[in-house]
Amino acid sequence: MTIELCYKPIAGRSRYEDLIKRRCYKPAGHTGKCEEFPYLAHLKQVAPRVEAKIKRDATKTTGAAWKSDDAGPNRIDRWVMLLPDDELHSRFGINIAAMKPQVQAKLREKAATYEDCMEVAAKLALNVYQMRNAPPAPPEILQYLEARFDAFRPNSTRCIVCRDHLDFKLFENAQRGRAHIETAHANPRMHNPDNVGFAHRECNIAQGSLSLQDFYDWIRSIVARVDAHLS
Repeated sequence: MTIELCYKPIAGRSRYEDLIKRRCYKPAGHTGKCEEFPYLAHLKQVAPRVEAKIKRDATKTTGAAWKSDDAGPNRIDRWVMLLPDDELHSRFGINIAAMKPQVQAKLREKAATYEDCMEVAAKLALNVYQMRNAPPAPPEILQYLEARFDAFRPNSTRCIVCRDHLDFKLFENAQRGRAHIETAHANPRMHNPDNVGFAHRECNIAQGSLSLQDFYDWIRSIVARVDAHLS
């Protein structure tokens, strides 16, 4: 089953609005007003912090909690970071050259097109509904997400790092600046629906800047050395 989307242009209020063509992601021929995130309407009612997290993690970079030239911008649209350094500086006053090298690399690694960000948001919504103890998705949202991705599989969402099941209730345990579930990437340098999922905070920290394959190889080498030492 596939679905044809509306894709009519809609207005936005970002200072970077001229970089993208913001679109409606409702089914083609829908009634009512166009919407960019129609599949998040239910989560916005029952779990607004989860809904906000999906939008934020899908479309924004991370960054320092403070503003300074060397720390870099906090929570900037991912597609902005696709621009070359000189254009970022001349158009938006973002001086990449003044930032610490690790900040520059991190921002560039998180760059993604608007279209990929929107695909990621919808895929994360499906992953949320497939968690243990997740609120039941309304039939129309479930059908929409299944048509865009795969058949709905309840209780199937796992941490992409340790592969253990994830429980929706972990979202409720989040404290300021410290989530128990984080959005994670199998390859930290790719932001698309095939590479993005959720992970335990500890697992995401442990993976760091490594790809999952490199991380697993590193863990195996540690275990092998420990086993050899203890034998």
